[in-house]
Amino acid sequence: MTLPLAARVSRLGVEGAFDVLARARALEAQGRNIIHLEIGEPDFETPPHVIEAGKRALDEGWTHYGPTQGDPELRAAIAQRTAATHGITVDPAEICITPGAKPVLFFSMLALVEPDDEVIYPNPGFPIYESLIRFCRATPVPVPLVESRGFSFDLDILRDKLSPRTRLIILNSPQNPTGGVIPAADIRALADLICDRDLMVLSDEIYARIYFGDEPPLSIASLPGMQRKTIICDGFSKLYAMTGWRLGYGIMPVPLIEAVNKLMVNSNSCTASFTQRAGIAALTGPQDSCDQMVAEFRRRRDAFCAGLNTIQGFRCPIPDGAFYAFPNITGTGRRSKELADALLQEAGVACLSGTAFGDYGEGYLRFSIANSLPRLMEAVERIKQVVR
Repeated sequence: MTLPLAARVSRLGVEGAFDVLARARALEAQGRNIIHLEIGEPDFETPPHVIEAGKRALDEGWTHYGPTQGDPELRAAIAQRTAATHGITVDPAEICITPGAKPVLFFSMLALVEPDDEVIYPNPGFPIYESLIRFCRATPVPVPLVESRGFSFDLDILRDKLSPRTRLIILNSPQNPTGGVIPAADIRALADLICDRDLMVLSDEIYARIYFGDEPPLSIASLPGMQRKTIICDGFSKLYAMTGWRLGYGIMPVPLIEAVNKLMVNSNSCTASFTQRAGIAALTGPQDSCDQMVAEFRRRRDAFCAGLNTIQGFRCPIPDGAFYAFPNITGTGRRSKELADALLQEAGVACLSGTAFGDYGEGYLRFSIANSLPRLMEAVERIKQVVR
């Protein structure tokens, strides 16, 4: 029997990383040795004091429903942290806690975007952006990220893409898949460009504290007049290696919070209570584990990107944040998907084609450096053999 599905489901996309992971594990089941560089998940353990806080919360009975908007103590801790990192005053009433950061993306778009509105988003970029735009029946407006500008926007192109139908602009810095950080000057120029327009900015800051420069990435919300026009999407998955805990949050104007709360009630009721107690420990406890993880990512970045740059036909910019390498492979004469498939099948190196992140990703591959340095350098040698 054919089961007719609602047309809206056909508008949803997926993440290529999970498809490649499944193929890689199938090869492992056949006895192949696979180096996993496809999944964007830290290969570190959740900090011990956070795990202990989660266990203690279970013992103390944090196993029942909590407030839909989130634990007041966690929201207060997020407000305090945001004041320190962004230099802005956030009321806990402007914060909602969600099971992972994706609901912030999803619910914000559902609450804001009407059919035929336009949403500007980075390309190559996190594939869920375009998926959700299409699900809302809005028009995706991709703006290419430019390698020569450190994978920032070409502001002239972005200006040309703005129209009276533009409802939302999505920013992501540091960025997945490129590791690029949008320069502060570009963020300021964008704020000047849109401050008087009737639109919102969705600032995906999930990698905001994983950066390798001297200055942290600038959040557009911290600029004059922009806090009221910005949704900050963040969470605990990347910095605290808490992907499986499913804990994220959004910071946004109260009228939008009220809409997101309605969507939470209708979908999740609330975020798990004991994970939120662990989140409080993550924010208020020692940050040594985070600092050590970022330092290790920097060490791997330096060695792995230098190794990729010794491969004929590869040119790998040095990323300023996140934990990805995004080499340009046009010099090999091969298409991105073709080469990514060959590396998996012939070299046992699992990575992603740049086109998994949009059409402007053609000519690139994405490698996650969330693996040990010896395995990363082994991957370089395996890649060399295939490219030869």
